Amino acid sequence: MLRTVVSAQEATKIKEMLAESRNVVITCHTGPDGDAIGSSLAMYEYLKRKGKQVVVIVPNYFPDYLRWMNDADKIIQYDRRRALSKSYFQQADLVIALDYNGMYRVDEMQLPLSHCRCKKLMIDHHENPENFCTIQLSRPEMSSTCELLYRLLIAMGEEKQISLHCAEDLYAGMCTDTGRFTYNSNDPEIYEIIAGLMRKGIDKDKIVRNIYNQYSEGRYRLLGHILLNKLELYPDLHASIFSVSREELKQFKYMKGDAEGFVNIPLEIKGTKLSISLREDTEKDRIFVSIRSYDDFSAQEVAEKYFNGGGHFHAAGGTLYCTIDEALDTARKALEAYRETLSQ
Repeated sequence: MLRTVVSAQEATKIKEMLAESRNVVITCHTGPDGDAIGSSLAMYEYLKRKGKQVVVIVPNYFPDYLRWMNDADKIIQYDRRRALSKSYFQQADLVIALDYNGMYRVDEMQLPLSHCRCKKLMIDHHENPENFCTIQLSRPEMSSTCELLYRLLIAMGEEKQISLHCAEDLYAGMCTDTGRFTYNSNDPEIYEIIAGLMRKGIDKDKIVRNIYNQYSEGRYRLLGHILLNKLELYPDLHASIFSVSREELKQFKYMKGDAEGFVNIPLEIKGTKLSISLREDTEKDRIFVSIRSYDDFSAQEVAEKYFNGGGHFHAAGGTLYCTIDEALDTARKALEAYRETLSQ
């Protein structure tokens, strides 16, 4: 029996909102990851079984390693199909915001989202949610939005409506947002949820292979280059930084998603408790920042103070609008600012 995370009152209100809606648009954050796509497709599957007219619209490209999911081919990319996307927003009587806590997280899709006057429902696990939805189900203590969505479905009495495909999507999101259950996953109930999903018939080993064994050759050559030539280690600070430029990405035939998880690898070095990754965007003049930490050091605090970002205590990110060299200087300054804490 899972503890109560979604109250009976919240579950009733959300169930009523979903029942009253006919045309539903499901959205997630820019640069969708496994939790964003997993929760979106799980909700899509659930609402489709309820007879709703439902569509998933994402701000931009999502990685190839997530395209094995059922109905992933039906996802609409806003940056490629703007007119169609806007028409769906205009027709919607409900928009569901999954895995993001503010409209700024959807990038250019913010305009049609903000102009959409229908009811909105947020289901998310990030800190400090903005007040832009009619109902906000925000639980930062959850490992993933997919975990929260599963708990919501149970709280609404909809366990029987969790199909095999829905269960696969939920497991994929939980798995990816915890690094295959290696961080933010010490709650025993996470494994009770996994057991529940397995009883739906999922093959969790196959899901892991579908996600993690589908990378390009270029990904591993890029990783080798980073580890050999770009990794900066600071043993006295138990920290590391690496950067990769647009030119280097092109050299290794980078495809979106190829750098997924790279920021976690330096944490495998004994004694390291902070890793910062800086990656230049291949399309716009900006630097994507990923931060991971261990123990009692907050990646989220570093992201907020130095990289215009945020996230979770041990996993956070941000964006800088500068050169890659300037981004490196900012990262080094961040390490120095936390010298006292990191050197312990």
